[in-house]
Amino acid sequence: MNKAAFHEVVKSGPPPGLLAFMAIWPWAGVSLPPRDALPWLDRAWRLRRVDDVPVWSISCFYIRKGYHQQGVTSALIAAALKTAKSAGAPALEAYPLDAD
Repeated sequence: MNKAAFHEVVKSGPPPGLLAFMAIWPWAGVSLPPRDALPWLDRAWRLRRVDDVPVWSISCFYIRKGYHQQGVTSALIAAALKTAKSAGAPALEAYPLDAD
């Protein structure tokens, strides 16, 4: 998603995910919308729905350069699980794909 499109998603709400901050600077984030907000998932055969449960989706991570391999992704996953549970999401799914 390009910067302008992401700005529109943020502006129109609900919040599309979580950010991690160090001091005042965001340095990591995870996309965490309900799956229905990501219609492109159903166009990819590997990512199509398996049932009609209204799950939330972890579809993207961003970790600032220099902070990889420090447990940031694990912390974001834990926060995403907590956030989804608090919001009443029945399940949370993710789509790990190996680019190779």
